[in-house]
Amino acid sequence: MKVLIAGGGTAGHVFPALALARRLAADGHDVGFAGTAAGQESRLVPAAGFALEEIEASPFVREVSLRAAMAPLVAIRSIRRCRPLVQERDVVVGMGGYVSVPVALAAIRARRPLVLHEQNAVPGLANRTLARPARTVALSFAEAARMLPRRTTKVVTGNPVREEVLVVHAERDRLAKEAASEFDLDPERATVVVVGGSQGALRLNRAVVDAVERIRSQAQLVLITGPAHAATIDAALRSSRLTVRVLPFVERMDLAYAIADLLVARAGASTVAEVSVCGVPSLLIPYPHATGRHQEANARALVRAGGATALSDDDLTGETLAGRIDEMLGDVAALRVMGDRARTWSRPHAADELARVVVAVADES
Repeated sequence: MKVLIAGGGTAGHVFPALALARRLAADGHDVGFAGTAAGQESRLVPAAGFALEEIEASPFVREVSLRAAMAPLVAIRSIRRCRPLVQERDVVVGMGGYVSVPVALAAIRARRPLVLHEQNAVPGLANRTLARPARTVALSFAEAARMLPRRTTKVVTGNPVREEVLVVHAERDRLAKEAASEFDLDPERATVVVVGGSQGALRLNRAVVDAVERIRSQAQLVLITGPAHAATIDAALRSSRLTVRVLPFVERMDLAYAIADLLVARAGASTVAEVSVCGVPSLLIPYPHATGRHQEANARALVRAGGATALSDDDLTGETLAGRIDEMLGDVAALRVMGDRARTWSRPHAADELARVVVAVADES
Protein backbone atom coordinates (compact mmCIF):
# COMPACT_ATOMS: atom_id res chain seq x y z
CA MET A 1 0.00 0.00 0.00
CA LYS A 2 1.26 3.49 -0.90
CA VAL A 3 0.56 6.23 1.65
CA LEU A 4 1.14 9.98 1.38
CA ILE A 5 1.24 11.90 4.67
CA ALA A 6 0.79 15.68 4.52
CA GLY A 7 1.49 18.06 7.36
CA GLY A 8 4.16 19.98 9.13
CA GLY A 9 5.16 23.47 10.08
CA THR A 10 6.08 22.88 13.72
CA ALA A 11 7.77 19.90 15.33
CA GLY A 12 4.51 19.28 17.18
CA HIS A 13 2.85 18.48 13.86
CA VAL A 14 5.78 16.54 12.41
CA PHE A 15 6.52 14.13 15.28
CA PRO A 16 3.04 12.49 15.30
CA ALA A 17 3.25 12.15 11.51
CA LEU A 18 6.61 10.43 11.82
CA ALA A 19 5.29 8.10 14.51
CA LEU A 20 2.49 7.07 12.15
CA ALA A 21 4.92 6.69 9.23
CA ARG A 22 7.22 4.42 11.20
CA ARG A 23 4.30 2.22 12.23
CA LEU A 24 3.08 1.90 8.62
CA ALA A 25 6.59 1.30 7.29
CA ALA A 26 7.16 -1.41 9.89
CA ASP A 27 4.16 -3.23 8.41
CA GLY A 28 5.67 -3.06 4.93
CA HIS A 29 3.80 -0.08 3.51
CA ASP A 30 5.40 2.53 1.23
CA VAL A 31 5.20 5.91 3.01
CA GLY A 32 6.05 9.33 1.61
CA PHE A 33 5.59 12.88 2.88
CA ALA A 34 4.46 16.17 1.43
CA GLY A 35 5.49 19.37 3.20
CA THR A 36 7.11 22.76 2.85
CA ALA A 37 10.73 23.80 2.63
CA ALA A 38 10.26 26.30 5.46
CA GLY A 39 8.69 23.98 8.04
CA GLN A 40 10.31 21.62 10.51
CA GLU A 41 9.40 18.71 8.19
CA SER A 42 12.15 19.78 5.77
CA ARG A 43 14.71 18.73 8.39
CA LEU A 44 12.97 16.08 10.47
CA VAL A 45 11.41 13.95 7.72
CA PRO A 46 14.59 13.25 5.68
CA ALA A 47 16.51 12.71 8.95
CA ALA A 48 14.01 9.98 9.80
CA GLY A 49 14.65 8.26 6.46
CA PHE A 50 11.48 9.24 4.58
CA ALA A 51 11.22 11.02 1.24
CA LEU A 52 9.72 14.52 1.34
CA GLU A 53 8.03 16.11 -1.66
CA GLU A 54 8.18 19.88 -1.23
CA ILE A 55 4.95 21.78 -1.86
CA GLU A 56 3.73 25.36 -1.59
CA ALA A 57 1.39 26.19 1.28
CA SER A 58 0.47 29.39 3.09
CA PRO A 59 -1.11 29.80 6.51
CA PHE A 60 -4.58 31.31 6.72
CA VAL A 61 -4.12 35.06 7.25
CA ARG A 62 -7.05 36.97 8.77
CA GLU A 63 -6.00 40.43 7.62
CA VAL A 64 -6.19 42.72 4.62
CA SER A 65 -2.79 42.45 2.97
CA LEU A 66 -1.02 41.39 -0.19
CA ARG A 67 -0.07 38.14 1.54
CA ALA A 68 -3.73 37.40 2.31
CA ALA A 69 -4.78 38.28 -1.24
CA MET A 70 -2.14 35.97 -2.71
CA ALA A 71 -3.00 33.00 -0.48
CA PRO A 72 -5.85 31.64 -2.69
CA LEU A 73 -3.61 31.83 -5.78
CA VAL A 74 -0.85 29.95 -3.97
CA ALA A 75 -3.38 27.33 -2.86
CA ILE A 76 -4.77 26.80 -6.37
CA ARG A 77 -1.29 26.48 -7.85
CA SER A 78 -0.26 24.07 -5.09
CA ILE A 79 -3.35 21.88 -5.54
CA ARG A 80 -2.53 21.45 -9.22
CA ARG A 81 1.07 20.51 -8.43
CA CYS A 82 -0.02 18.08 -5.71
CA ARG A 83 -2.39 16.16 -7.96
CA PRO A 84 0.32 13.90 -9.48
CA LEU A 85 1.56 13.13 -5.96
CA VAL A 86 -1.80 11.91 -4.72
CA GLN A 87 -2.83 10.03 -7.88
CA GLU A 88 -0.11 7.44 -7.38
CA ARG A 89 -1.08 6.82 -3.72
CA ASP A 90 -3.66 4.43 -2.30
CA VAL A 91 -4.56 6.75 0.58
CA VAL A 92 -3.70 10.28 1.71
CA VAL A 93 -3.40 11.31 5.36
CA GLY A 94 -3.75 14.95 6.40
CA MET A 95 -2.21 15.64 9.80
CA GLY A 96 -3.83 19.05 10.22
CA GLY A 97 -2.66 22.61 9.74
CA TYR A 98 -2.29 24.68 6.60
CA VAL A 99 0.44 22.44 5.15
CA SER A 100 -2.03 19.60 4.70
CA VAL A 101 -4.70 21.66 2.92
CA PRO A 102 -3.51 21.65 -0.74
CA VAL A 103 -2.63 17.94 -0.56
CA ALA A 104 -6.00 17.06 0.96
CA LEU A 105 -7.86 19.13 -1.65
CA ALA A 106 -5.85 17.48 -4.42
CA ALA A 107 -6.79 14.07 -3.00
CA ILE A 108 -10.48 15.01 -3.00
CA ARG A 109 -10.31 16.24 -6.60
CA ALA A 110 -8.42 13.10 -7.68
CA ARG A 111 -10.92 10.88 -5.79
CA ARG A 112 -8.22 9.39 -3.58
CA PRO A 113 -9.36 8.29 -0.11
CA LEU A 114 -8.55 10.87 2.55
CA VAL A 115 -7.98 10.34 6.28
CA LEU A 116 -7.63 13.35 8.56
CA HIS A 117 -6.03 13.45 11.98
CA GLU A 118 -7.04 16.17 14.46
CA GLN A 119 -4.51 16.76 17.23
CA ASN A 120 -6.40 19.20 19.39
CA ALA A 121 -9.51 19.20 21.54
CA VAL A 122 -10.83 22.05 19.36
CA PRO A 123 -10.56 21.15 15.64
CA GLY A 124 -8.64 23.56 13.46
CA LEU A 125 -10.14 25.39 10.49
CA ALA A 126 -8.45 23.10 7.96
CA ASN A 127 -9.89 19.91 9.43
CA ARG A 128 -13.33 21.42 10.04
CA THR A 129 -13.43 22.42 6.37
CA LEU A 130 -12.15 19.10 5.03
CA ALA A 131 -13.98 16.76 7.42
CA ARG A 132 -17.10 16.26 5.31
CA PRO A 133 -15.38 14.82 2.20
CA ALA A 134 -12.86 12.83 4.25
CA ARG A 135 -13.48 9.11 4.71
CA THR A 136 -12.55 9.23 8.41
CA VAL A 137 -11.39 11.83 10.92
CA ALA A 138 -9.17 10.39 13.65
CA LEU A 139 -9.19 12.35 16.92
CA SER A 140 -6.71 12.79 19.74
CA PHE A 141 -9.40 14.12 22.09
CA ALA A 142 -12.95 12.76 22.25
CA GLU A 143 -14.12 16.32 22.97
CA ALA A 144 -13.36 17.33 19.36
CA ALA A 145 -16.07 15.10 17.89
CA ARG A 146 -18.96 17.43 18.71
CA MET A 147 -17.38 20.26 16.69
CA LEU A 148 -17.23 18.27 13.44
CA PRO A 149 -20.09 17.51 11.02
CA ARG A 150 -22.51 14.95 12.44
CA ARG A 151 -22.29 12.57 9.48
CA THR A 152 -18.49 12.54 9.44
CA THR A 153 -17.02 9.18 10.46
CA LYS A 154 -14.95 9.82 13.58
CA VAL A 155 -12.74 7.59 15.71
CA VAL A 156 -10.66 8.44 18.77
CA THR A 157 -7.13 7.12 18.26
CA GLY A 158 -5.09 9.51 20.38
CA ASN A 159 -2.09 11.48 19.17
CA PRO A 160 0.84 9.32 17.93
CA VAL A 161 3.97 9.65 20.06
CA ARG A 162 7.59 9.03 19.07
CA GLU A 163 8.95 5.58 19.94
CA GLU A 164 11.80 7.08 21.96
CA VAL A 165 9.26 8.89 24.14
CA LEU A 166 7.01 5.83 24.47
CA VAL A 167 9.77 3.90 26.24
CA VAL A 168 10.33 6.54 28.95
CA HIS A 169 7.74 5.06 31.30
CA ALA A 170 9.33 1.61 31.24
CA GLU A 171 12.97 2.76 31.18
CA ARG A 172 12.78 5.89 33.29
CA ASP A 173 15.55 5.00 35.77
CA ARG A 174 18.10 4.29 33.04
CA LEU A 175 17.14 7.35 31.02
CA ALA A 176 17.11 9.62 34.08
CA LYS A 177 20.74 8.66 34.82
CA GLU A 178 21.66 9.43 31.21
CA ALA A 179 19.79 12.74 31.47
CA ALA A 180 21.64 13.74 34.64
CA SER A 181 24.92 13.25 32.80
CA GLU A 182 23.73 14.90 29.58
CA PHE A 183 22.37 18.01 31.33
CA ASP A 184 24.96 18.08 34.14
CA LEU A 185 22.37 17.74 36.92
CA ASP A 186 22.31 16.25 40.41
CA PRO A 187 20.43 12.92 40.08
CA GLU A 188 19.28 13.14 43.71
CA ARG A 189 17.68 16.57 43.45
CA ALA A 190 14.10 17.34 42.32
CA THR A 191 14.09 18.50 38.70
CA VAL A 192 11.63 20.85 37.02
CA VAL A 193 11.63 20.90 33.22
CA VAL A 194 10.12 24.00 31.57
CA VAL A 195 9.29 24.02 27.86
CA GLY A 196 7.18 26.34 25.76
CA GLY A 197 7.14 24.27 22.58
CA SER A 198 9.69 23.81 19.79
CA GLN A 199 9.83 27.57 19.16
CA GLY A 200 9.84 28.53 22.82
CA ALA A 201 7.54 30.88 24.74
CA LEU A 202 9.04 34.25 25.69
CA ARG A 203 6.40 35.08 28.32
CA LEU A 204 6.96 31.75 30.04
CA ASN A 205 10.75 32.19 29.85
CA ARG A 206 10.52 35.62 31.49
CA ALA A 207 8.27 34.28 34.23
CA VAL A 208 10.86 31.60 35.00
CA VAL A 209 13.60 34.24 35.26
CA ASP A 210 11.49 36.08 37.84
CA ALA A 211 10.46 32.86 39.60
CA VAL A 212 13.91 31.38 40.12
CA GLU A 213 14.87 33.58 43.06
CA ARG A 214 11.43 33.08 44.63
CA ILE A 215 11.45 29.25 44.56
CA ARG A 216 12.02 28.02 48.11
CA SER A 217 12.64 24.35 47.32
CA GLN A 218 16.10 23.14 46.37
CA ALA A 219 14.97 22.15 42.90
CA GLN A 220 17.07 22.32 39.76
CA LEU A 221 15.61 23.50 36.46
CA VAL A 222 15.99 22.64 32.81
CA LEU A 223 14.64 25.58 30.81
CA ILE A 224 14.12 24.90 27.10
CA THR A 225 13.77 28.41 25.77
CA GLY A 226 13.48 28.07 22.01
CA PRO A 227 16.38 29.15 19.74
CA ALA A 228 15.44 32.85 19.59
CA HIS A 229 15.50 33.45 23.34
CA ALA A 230 18.30 31.25 24.69
CA ALA A 231 21.15 33.79 24.86
CA THR A 232 19.09 36.50 26.56
CA ILE A 233 17.52 34.16 29.11
CA ASP A 234 20.84 32.45 29.84
CA ALA A 235 22.46 35.81 30.57
CA ALA A 236 19.61 36.76 32.91
CA LEU A 237 19.98 33.51 34.89
CA ARG A 238 23.77 33.30 35.01
CA SER A 239 23.97 34.33 38.69
CA SER A 240 20.94 32.32 39.78
CA ARG A 241 20.93 30.76 43.26
CA LEU A 242 19.43 27.56 41.82
CA THR A 243 20.98 25.31 39.20
CA VAL A 244 19.32 26.23 35.90
CA ARG A 245 20.30 24.66 32.59
CA VAL A 246 19.22 26.95 29.73
CA LEU A 247 18.91 25.11 26.41
CA PRO A 248 17.60 26.49 23.09
CA PHE A 249 16.22 23.11 21.94
CA VAL A 250 16.43 19.52 23.11
CA GLU A 251 16.52 16.76 20.50
CA ARG A 252 16.36 14.07 23.20
CA MET A 253 13.09 15.02 24.88
CA ASP A 254 12.95 11.46 26.20
CA LEU A 255 15.78 12.44 28.55
CA ALA A 256 13.99 15.59 29.66
CA TYR A 257 10.79 13.67 30.43
CA ALA A 258 12.71 10.93 32.24
CA ILE A 259 14.43 13.26 34.69
CA ALA A 260 11.45 15.56 35.24
CA ASP A 261 9.72 15.36 38.61
CA LEU A 262 7.48 18.12 37.27
CA LEU A 263 6.98 19.51 33.76
CA VAL A 264 5.90 23.13 33.28
CA ALA A 265 4.72 23.68 29.72
CA ARG A 266 2.33 25.17 27.24
CA ALA A 267 -0.51 22.82 26.32
CA GLY A 268 0.19 21.95 22.71
CA ALA A 269 -1.32 18.65 21.61
CA SER A 270 2.00 16.82 21.26
CA THR A 271 3.22 18.05 24.64
CA VAL A 272 0.02 16.85 26.32
CA ALA A 273 0.26 13.47 24.58
CA GLU A 274 3.94 12.99 25.43
CA VAL A 275 3.85 14.10 29.06
CA SER A 276 0.83 11.90 29.75
CA VAL A 277 2.23 8.79 28.06
CA CYS A 278 5.41 9.23 30.13
CA GLY A 279 3.40 9.55 33.32
CA VAL A 280 5.01 12.88 34.25
CA PRO A 281 2.95 15.27 36.42
CA SER A 282 2.59 18.66 34.81
CA LEU A 283 1.65 22.28 35.33
CA LEU A 284 0.12 23.40 32.03
CA ILE A 285 -0.02 27.08 31.05
CA PRO A 286 -2.09 27.24 27.83
CA TYR A 287 -1.09 29.75 25.20
CA PRO A 288 -4.08 32.14 25.23
CA HIS A 289 -3.90 33.16 21.57
CA ALA A 290 -4.00 29.65 20.10
CA THR A 291 -6.70 29.33 17.44
CA GLY A 292 -10.05 28.56 19.02
CA ARG A 293 -8.29 28.62 22.42
CA HIS A 294 -7.52 24.99 21.71
CA GLN A 295 -4.63 24.79 24.18
CA GLU A 296 -7.03 25.61 27.01
CA ALA A 297 -9.27 22.75 25.89
CA ASN A 298 -6.27 20.41 25.63
CA ALA A 299 -5.23 21.27 29.18
CA ARG A 300 -8.76 20.87 30.56
CA ALA A 301 -8.93 17.31 29.25
CA LEU A 302 -5.80 16.23 31.15
CA VAL A 303 -6.72 18.25 34.26
CA ARG A 304 -10.16 16.58 34.37
CA ALA A 305 -8.41 13.21 34.31
CA GLY A 306 -6.32 14.25 37.32
CA GLY A 307 -3.09 14.09 35.32
CA ALA A 308 -2.17 17.77 35.46
CA THR A 309 -2.97 21.11 36.97
CA ALA A 310 -3.29 24.37 35.04
CA LEU A 311 -2.38 28.03 35.42
CA SER A 312 -3.95 30.75 33.30
CA ASP A 313 -1.57 32.83 31.22
CA ASP A 314 -3.28 35.90 32.69
CA ASP A 315 -2.16 34.76 36.15
CA LEU A 316 1.36 33.87 35.08
CA THR A 317 3.94 35.85 37.06
CA GLY A 318 7.22 34.89 38.66
CA GLU A 319 5.52 34.90 42.03
CA THR A 320 2.58 32.67 41.05
CA LEU A 321 4.83 30.29 39.12
CA ALA A 322 7.25 29.91 42.03
CA GLY A 323 4.36 29.33 44.41
CA ARG A 324 2.84 26.60 42.26
CA ILE A 325 6.19 24.86 41.76
CA ASP A 326 6.90 24.87 45.51
CA GLU A 327 3.38 23.65 46.28
CA MET A 328 3.57 20.77 43.83
CA LEU A 329 7.10 19.66 44.68
CA GLY A 330 6.18 19.79 48.37
CA ASP A 331 3.64 16.97 48.00
CA VAL A 332 5.49 13.99 46.57
CA ALA A 333 2.54 11.62 47.06
CA ALA A 334 0.20 13.93 45.12
CA LEU A 335 2.75 14.20 42.29
CA ARG A 336 2.95 10.42 42.10
CA VAL A 337 -0.84 10.12 41.87
CA MET A 338 -0.96 12.83 39.20
CA GLY A 339 1.65 11.02 37.12
CA ASP A 340 -0.23 7.72 37.43
CA ARG A 341 -3.50 9.34 36.36
CA ALA A 342 -1.81 11.00 33.41
CA ARG A 343 -0.48 7.64 32.29
CA THR A 344 -3.90 5.99 32.70
CA TRP A 345 -5.51 8.72 30.58
CA SER A 346 -2.87 8.53 27.84
CA ARG A 347 -3.09 6.54 24.62
CA PRO A 348 0.31 4.89 24.14
CA HIS A 349 -0.99 2.84 21.17
CA ALA A 350 -2.19 5.86 19.18
CA ALA A 351 0.19 5.23 16.26
CA ASP A 352 -1.05 1.64 15.97
CA GLU A 353 -4.69 2.76 16.14
CA LEU A 354 -4.23 5.47 13.51
CA ALA A 355 -2.30 3.11 11.23
CA ARG A 356 -5.18 0.62 11.41
CA VAL A 357 -7.61 3.36 10.40
CA VAL A 358 -5.44 4.33 7.42
CA VAL A 359 -5.09 0.73 6.23
CA ALA A 360 -8.82 0.06 6.65
CA VAL A 361 -9.76 3.12 4.56
CA ALA A 362 -7.33 2.11 1.82
CA ASP A 363 -8.66 -1.47 1.82
CA GLU A 364 -12.25 -0.24 1.47
CA SER A 365 -11.45 1.87 -1.58
